[in-house]
Amino acid sequence: MKEMKCGNHILKFDRTLVMGVLNVTPDSFSDGGLFVDAGKAVEHAKQMIEDGADIIDIGGESTRPGSEPVSDEEEFARVGPIMQKLAKLDVPLSIDTYKPFVARKCVEAGAGIINDITGLGNQEMTDLASELKVPVVVMHMKGEPRNMQQNPVYKDAVKEIKDFLRERILKAKSAGIDDIIIDPGIGFGKTTEHNLQILKRLDEFKELKCPILVGPSRKSFIGNVAGLKVNERLEGTLASVAIAVMNGANIVRAHDVKECKKAVQIADAIKGARWTG
Repeated sequence: MKEMKCGNHILKFDRTLVMGVLNVTPDSFSDGGLFVDAGKAVEHAKQMIEDGADIIDIGGESTRPGSEPVSDEEEFARVGPIMQKLAKLDVPLSIDTYKPFVARKCVEAGAGIINDITGLGNQEMTDLASELKVPVVVMHMKGEPRNMQQNPVYKDAVKEIKDFLRERILKAKSAGIDDIIIDPGIGFGKTTEHNLQILKRLDEFKELKCPILVGPSRKSFIGNVAGLKVNERLEGTLASVAIAVMNGANIVRAHDVKECKKAVQIADAIKGARWTG
């Protein structure tokens, strides 16, 4: 797929895209509480666009390991006003939610993508995405945020994630959803080794014939490998992003947009380089 319609915008996959993270939550794992104020959130979104973000992904409920869900109404109260303020900007907006109520309200407010961490685990969300004709990010998660990191076990993590995504792609297509982006779900019900294997074998997901989104930004596997706190993981994030691009990622989800944009540009250039000797 070369392009995808997202509301009034077109995503073109002739290069790797950067999705900027905008968490308007008080308790997200790396930036919780920084952008709960609508004014600060809007300014941060504008800065990410200036830094090169191709998409802004807005989330109103933390899905960090051990987190608890919030009500539909509370989540939309956090994201709705910001979605409306950002709708006129020149990049597509994504709503990071698994709740149909929130997804519908946000698409009505200007979102052009639904980013569902449950991978269309809710039939109502599947029906909604089909009705609204918006692209959907189908992510893999083992368990729920509150328990997903409690000893996740796989025989072959990449194969099992790929099988899950294949089944959800078929479900989505049978419901009339044409535009599907897949996300193997780094950090969502995976050990450090599982996350490393996903990045190493990311090219295997190409057989599913959907754009691939990867979100290694500031994740715990980087801290576990290099002994780093959350605010010390930029270099590990950039290494992970570059490897993801080389192995087939079409979109990388990032907190540090300016730095990740540069890493993506270099990785794209290396990947596309032609031998002239």
